[in-house]
Amino acid sequence: MAIASDAAQDYHDDHDEGEDDEDFDDEDKEEDDDDDEDQPSASPSEEARLEAVLRRLTADEVRIRVHEVAIRGCGRTRRAAVEAAVGPNLARAATVRDLVRAAAAARDRLRRLGAFDAVSITLDAAPPGIPGTGGGGAVVVLVDVSEARGRAAGDLGIFANAQSRSCSLEGSLKLKNLFGYCETWNASGALELDRTAELCAGVEMPRIGAIPTPLMARISLLSEDWLKSSLKEHLMGISVGLLSTTNHNLAYNLSWRTLTDPARSASNSIQEQLGNSLLSSIKYAYKVDQRDSSIRPTHGYAFQSSSQIGGLAPGSKYSRFLRQEFDLRVALPLGVLNGALNAGVAAGVIHPLEWGCTGSVSPLSEKFYLGGNRPLVCRLGGPSSLLGFKARGLGPTDFRTCGLDNSDGASTSPELNGLGGDIAMTAFADLSFDIPLKPLRDLGIHGHAFVSAGNIAKLTERDLRKFPLHDFLQTFRSSAGFGVVVPTRFFRVEMNYCLILKQFDHDKGKTGIQFNFSSP
Repeated sequence: MAIASDAAQDYHDDHDEGEDDEDFDDEDKEEDDDDDEDQPSASPSEEARLEAVLRRLTADEVRIRVHEVAIRGCGRTRRAAVEAAVGPNLARAATVRDLVRAAAAARDRLRRLGAFDAVSITLDAAPPGIPGTGGGGAVVVLVDVSEARGRAAGDLGIFANAQSRSCSLEGSLKLKNLFGYCETWNASGALELDRTAELCAGVEMPRIGAIPTPLMARISLLSEDWLKSSLKEHLMGISVGLLSTTNHNLAYNLSWRTLTDPARSASNSIQEQLGNSLLSSIKYAYKVDQRDSSIRPTHGYAFQSSSQIGGLAPGSKYSRFLRQEFDLRVALPLGVLNGALNAGVAAGVIHPLEWGCTGSVSPLSEKFYLGGNRPLVCRLGGPSSLLGFKARGLGPTDFRTCGLDNSDGASTSPELNGLGGDIAMTAFADLSFDIPLKPLRDLGIHGHAFVSAGNIAKLTERDLRKFPLHDFLQTFRSSAGFGVVVPTRFFRVEMNYCLILKQFDHDKGKTGIQFNFSSP
């Protein structure tokens, strides 16, 4: 209300416009009398009068002229970064209504920078002698910011997975406003013993000066030993953001991948992709999230759609593809025990631009894989989660070639390589509710019951209209279960009992207890 009340006061100090001004003056006198009689805190009647003034000022075309936009409170933050977030609309505002809207938008942009603990925008009368325009008074817009004290944050955790009998070490470090541009430097790493090592580092810088969009860049290193597979993958890549707004994101990705088979037992279809390859792609994503929480949504909806074109670099034989994904989530409150029903459906298709004698040929790293321990509700980005199934635990497979596992030359028994899929679809329904124990409710610990289903398949025809959709829907795998969710500051833990409802030969699904860990 500071901007509204100050705007009204400045307007009356400088101008008289007939009956309207007389009404405002009468209200000001009444407010002065109330101030003398009441306590310093505003009474309900005073707040109502201020609201009435604000509505009248914003409803009528009350003319003003912004003489200056003054930014105060910048210490280590560079002024150019704050000016870029404030934008030009404050200085261009010609009416009180335009000014109120521009101030609200500027304050929202400043708060989203994450570099300030407090942001306020108020009005003041221009210095004496500054003329107005078009019958409106001249004002000064004061933008006050209070810089955040802590610039560094980090976490470190050790997680045990009973299902895969593994242990992982994960950590992250974030530095904010290090050089005064409200930029965010972040680094994260994950080490899963004897299987996966991943390191990522990046920077996000807001729009400054003539730069039309925020800048983002990220470098990642990945070394992965595929679960129960003979394959080892090493990936080094860089991602540069080309466009980033509230709902839109455009990025260019360049990755150098090395896929090896130390045991020399990979299937014939996988052997074609062994060695080094360069993956160059551009990806556009549209996202809107109107849920009240991403951890435990109780109402709202979310939608994300992403489109990717791969194989932009020359000589990318097995890396030319078109990929499309979408993900839709809805949360409905139930009104009992803070309960909510979350439902979602996600689908994706990767259409290779290279074809072999057995069908599509697309990079293994870009295919769809279902299964693993990812929560159903939190993640938004495409089909992946199917509780009760191991990572890469369902879908098209191929027999490995015979390998040697000892010095005597004994042959191993044939095993399967997971090939991933070109088309994937998942759906889920999750019912969350409070546990009727106050200590647990105070900690945010709650229960949930769920059912999930999904399927992946390989493209064998270039024409998507010839895809056997009926057979695809008939072969959906499904699971159901219930569990307890424990949210903490650093991670979210799910302890679930999963029951496999439907699976096929060679699927790796198992009924039993499953632990899921995810970032909050």
